[in-house]
Amino acid sequence: MNVRERLKAGRATTKDALELFDVLEPVDVDFMLGNWKGKGFHTNHPMDGLLETYHWHGKRFESLEDVHPLVFSTRRGGVANVNPGLMGSALNLPMPKSAMVGRIFQTLLPFLTTSKSRARLRMTTYRGKSSATMLYDQLPINDVFRKIDRDTVFGVMDLKGMKLPFFFILQREQGSEQLLESARP
Repeated sequence: MNVRERLKAGRATTKDALELFDVLEPVDVDFMLGNWKGKGFHTNHPMDGLLETYHWHGKRFESLEDVHPLVFSTRRGGVANVNPGLMGSALNLPMPKSAMVGRIFQTLLPFLTTSKSRARLRMTTYRGKSSATMLYDQLPINDVFRKIDRDTVFGVMDLKGMKLPFFFILQREQGSEQLLESARP
């Protein structure tokens, strides 16, 4: 099975996911600008399926300094930027993964949202390669990205104190490139 087929399968062991991550090319920070739809990549990590249960939409990179790391779908079909600082302690607890809890979370979104950026983009070195990395402002989390293709990246969440990395895939949303071109000076 080639790299693309292994990624499309959406699951692997942690060891295999790290091997996949290592063969992918790094990306620069400008590559990440735009809106991205997210999906999980399962490795038997305790967080597998958690973001999907809570209706995670993806991430929004407006500029190198203005990043929204947690964008969730609302009950009315829109999206909301969630302040990760309000969810920080929950990352160290087992979280329920049920449809009912996901609906309750969506109901609580108005109390968790923010219009303020909660992360930034920088180049960092992870597993021997320098690549675009999203640094959370309030939490000891770095999301490192590697290129699958021109519109898809493989991400790994590196959370201080977490024994195993958490993996996900981001797909650039249509129209995102045109918005960026109009925003550049």
